Amino acid sequence: MNKISEIASTFFAYLKRPDLYPELRRKIWKNIFNRSSGLRGKEEAEKWCGSLAISEKDFIEKVLNTSFIPFEKIFPQEFASALQAQAKAPVKMGGAGSLSVIYYINEYVSAQRSIETGVAYGWSSFAALASLVHRNGTLYSSDMPYILQNQSEDFVGCVIPAKYRSNWDLYRFADKESLPKIFNKTDSFDVVHYDSDKTYDGRIWAYNLLWNKLRKGGIFMSDDIGDNAAFKDFCEKNNFNPYIIEFDGKYAGIIIKD
Repeated sequence: MNKISEIASTFFAYLKRPDLYPELRRKIWKNIFNRSSGLRGKEEAEKWCGSLAISEKDFIEKVLNTSFIPFEKIFPQEFASALQAQAKAPVKMGGAGSLSVIYYINEYVSAQRSIETGVAYGWSSFAALASLVHRNGTLYSSDMPYILQNQSEDFVGCVIPAKYRSNWDLYRFADKESLPKIFNKTDSFDVVHYDSDKTYDGRIWAYNLLWNKLRKGGIFMSDDIGDNAAFKDFCEKNNFNPYIIEFDGKYAGIIIKD
């Protein structure tokens, strides 16, 4: 599919979904007036992340003061079943992040209410729920539909074990529509995990909103923070001292709210 065909296909796919019209307007505006937002400050962000980065093992053992056992070793049967579910899915979506870190931060704060943006196959959701279900907690998830992939909505969260799904509350809109709906349910969270709109402006908007909903002592996590300078600027503006975790050649940022 060439670029013009992709744009046309995307536009007509949105026209079939009136519930996504607000996001269509935002995408048109971004592509006309703000195309550089995705990579703004990328070079300086990567240098900054590289200078601060630690391994997931060091973060879990030295910061969370917890013995590190990889997530897939704690839940081997569920993990194997999840891999099979992903392999059977006929659509291509985003891969897994640092599942161990996601699981352990929920354990560290004894999370009852966690929120994530971005679901795809549901690997991060699986890791958070593996902790939350032991306290009968809830994971609130926002996930923008994969508009060009037929049947993709049928496979969002497909790796999440069935026994965890009663603790999962999914909203299938862009963040600007999903988050207000979630906040009508609850407006205080123990863990925030951001992994959706990767543009600079999209991140800054969501970071500020979600940070204000995070309780004191809670943990804020954002994936792929080397893509642009949004996380770096957010931390520097607010005098935060983040932990930067390198995993599979990418960086995740974590802030513990004092």
